[in-house]
Amino acid sequence: MNTIPNRLVFSEVLLENAIKDRDIVVVCSDSRGSSMLTGFAEQLPKQFVEVGIAEQSLVSVAAGLASCGKKVYAVSPASFLTTRSLEQIKVDVAYNNCNVKLIGVSGGISYGALGITHHSTQDIANTASIAGLRVYIPSDRYQTRILFQHLINDCQPAYIRMGRNAVEDVYSESNLPFCMDKATTVQDGTDVTIIACGEMVSPAKKAGEILLQKGISARVIDMYCIKPIDSKAVMKAVKETKVILTIEEHSVYGGMGTLVGQITGATNPIPVINMALPDEVVIAGNSKEVFNHYGLNTEGIILKILERLDNE
Repeated sequence: MNTIPNRLVFSEVLLENAIKDRDIVVVCSDSRGSSMLTGFAEQLPKQFVEVGIAEQSLVSVAAGLASCGKKVYAVSPASFLTTRSLEQIKVDVAYNNCNVKLIGVSGGISYGALGITHHSTQDIANTASIAGLRVYIPSDRYQTRILFQHLINDCQPAYIRMGRNAVEDVYSESNLPFCMDKATTVQDGTDVTIIACGEMVSPAKKAGEILLQKGISARVIDMYCIKPIDSKAVMKAVKETKVILTIEEHSVYGGMGTLVGQITGATNPIPVINMALPDEVVIAGNSKEVFNHYGLNTEGIILKILERLDNE
């Protein structure tokens, strides 16, 4: 069982590169502990800026540093970064095409019992709607590492969401297919397609394996690249499978499922089942409790697909 959270892998990649490149700078909003950046701040204090609990200033300062040639990582809890700072993200970062990577830690419902004030279930909708801003949600520690290795070397703005807790491995050091801005096919299939992102990829993978044992050929796609979304992978699934199911740790409105539905609806409509958090105040509890309550798990995926196929 993996015990290494994605945010720790991010901090390790960042420190490894920042030691060699003094232009890499972290701007933090009193969240170095939750971001696992305490070691970075101690080892490279001249490359670490603490603005305190001031998320709007965090983004504006990051944009200013980027305009001076710095490669900036603005790090804050996703729930605050993508709401309080939305205007600064739109105007200061995206409009000016600044080299700022916006890192939303403890994303989705991973703050658990702290409840809706700390949940970020609208961040895909908010950030993906901003012109010029890319959106990524890596699914495990291995994908997190290779994603940030790519992002370190580009100069375009992006929002990256990571959860708080360690997640089960989807990949391994010896099995890590990755192409920037292209979805990863975790398992191929011809009957149904499951498209997942972030923490939902692991239960989707397990569901695909169980469905195969039941005689249902399930394709499982890791759509870590929310924007630009891999429309070719979606259209390939439309042509080659009968049903698409999307699952995400986000509101049912404006997330990955909405984007997939727009692609299929505009070209070759097939049934699209969108599994996401409902339009209500999400219950408080740890991640597993919340996911189980809303059926966002392996069993829930299998049930939805079997129900759909039984109705055909």
